[in-house]
Amino acid sequence: MADISSELIDTEKVSAWIVERADVEDPLTFELIAGGRSNMTFTVYDGEIPKFVLRRPPTGPLLPSAHDMAREYRLMDALSNSHVPVPSMVGLCQDDAVNGRDFYVMQFVDGIVVRDIDIGSSFSEATRKTMSESLVATLIALHEVDIDSVGLGDLAKRTGYIQRQVKRWTGQWQSSRTRDLPIVDAVAEKLMAQMPEPNPTAIAHGDYRLSNCMVDADGHVVAVLDWELCTLGEPMADLGGLLGYWHDPAETDSTGDSETTGLAGFLTQEEIADLYSEGSGVAKDSINYYRAFAQWRLACIAEGVYARYLAGQQGDQDEDIDLERMNASVGERAERAAQLLGMI
Repeated sequence: MADISSELIDTEKVSAWIVERADVEDPLTFELIAGGRSNMTFTVYDGEIPKFVLRRPPTGPLLPSAHDMAREYRLMDALSNSHVPVPSMVGLCQDDAVNGRDFYVMQFVDGIVVRDIDIGSSFSEATRKTMSESLVATLIALHEVDIDSVGLGDLAKRTGYIQRQVKRWTGQWQSSRTRDLPIVDAVAEKLMAQMPEPNPTAIAHGDYRLSNCMVDADGHVVAVLDWELCTLGEPMADLGGLLGYWHDPAETDSTGDSETTGLAGFLTQEEIADLYSEGSGVAKDSINYYRAFAQWRLACIAEGVYARYLAGQQGDQDEDIDLERMNASVGERAERAAQLLGMI
């Protein structure tokens, strides 16, 4: 197990903090989970046994409103008695004397994160179909949660979701961009001008995709992870985001992060949209608008991640990451958004 820099985890202080709150004894060890693009995630071991998962922000300067550990913690804790599968929470630390920055700890979930095509290939076609269906069913379950009954009624405003999101991500783009890309600004203006009538407000995960969920061996979702971007908003934006990450061989200009979901057995983008619409009762008429919004927002997010990697704020995770590919993806996603909006 690789040593963890004391800049990331103060092993002694963090271990003591966990021991006070859970049935575990020192010494604990920490392992950085590769693949994170925003907040940093660690597996916490008791000997050889994974017991917990710890989340903390990246190092260095942070953008305003980003990397809010308390928000992530509150969301998962609130959903613990809902039909949405989330890890059990251990605690939230907001005492900088412990580790320099806020962090939270949750119970380790025994599941599989399908983060690449090799992992996806290990499942049968039938299981990949089940995985697709379970992803959609879980998203519907999230959108059906009664916001007030779980104590999240004051999480965010319930109106003006797209306006707020376009304003937020335009600000993030301006704060983190490393070059000029006029198409990003042009798409933002078009999104504001073409807004469809909103659907009833729901809990919107904000980054719902296959690699942000854990599944069991049968393909059923056992935990939804990475709630950093969650808010109250438009359910179709979550569906658009899921499709934005979903590689589909039928979509020749698909911008999915990998070819995993192009494997036989996974549903197509059209089938996912139909399944969601049938199960939720939400019409899919405006789906291309929300697919465009998702692609534009992912372009803004990718630029922020790219900027953090250039600044060395992501630690040693993904040392072999292709920064040129990440750089190029920003423009590609913005262009895909423009296509979906009929701009090009």
